[in-house]
Amino acid sequence: MSRSLRHGALAATALVISIASLSACAAGNDAATLQVRPDNAATSVGDIKIQNVNVVTQPEHDAEGPAVVTGALFNQGTEDETLEAITLPRSSTEVELHAAKGDGPLVVPAGGKIVLGGEGNASAVIENGRQATQNGNIEQVVFRLSDSGDIALGATVVPSRSYFKGFGPSALPTAAASPDASASPDATASPDASATPTGGETSPAAE
Repeated sequence: MSRSLRHGALAATALVISIASLSACAAGNDAATLQVRPDNAATSVGDIKIQNVNVVTQPEHDAEGPAVVTGALFNQGTEDETLEAITLPRSSTEVELHAAKGDGPLVVPAGGKIVLGGEGNASAVIENGRQATQNGNIEQVVFRLSDSGDIALGATVVPSRSYFKGFGPSALPTAAASPDASASPDATASPDASATPTGGETSPAAE
């Protein structure tokens, strides 16, 4: 075999090995396609960084109920800031803020963070979620902070499924059954009244 033919054979062999190696990497457990995650909105203004923002709706497309704004706010400054409001400029629906514990303001501590959405965290509830937005849309969300002012970004609207299952809205609280309007504190007790503790029990608040 001539020298030129040997060189050609070696080059062809090297090309085959290279292609085989790339194919093996793409098909393995660490393939790039297996690492895809939702593209969540993030922005940074001054000392405030906001990440992983989404509007999460009810899991079923035709379900009535609230939606929530999820995300994390980081304060890299030396002074606390308060999240005063979240608004959706394209909608007249209000976003209600609730602290993780109690009724206090949502404070983003200096050098710390607060998380919106998920068990045990603060929440931002859009009461009429279905009317306010639609799955698949990019919804403008504005965070109003005490010192940094308004910070706006576009958030994807997604249902409470898959990655967002644990961060979605809870069902609307069900109103407790009211007693018979004809009954009064002085009314004669019915035969089964003794089965009910005096004063009744307070039903737990809906989470």
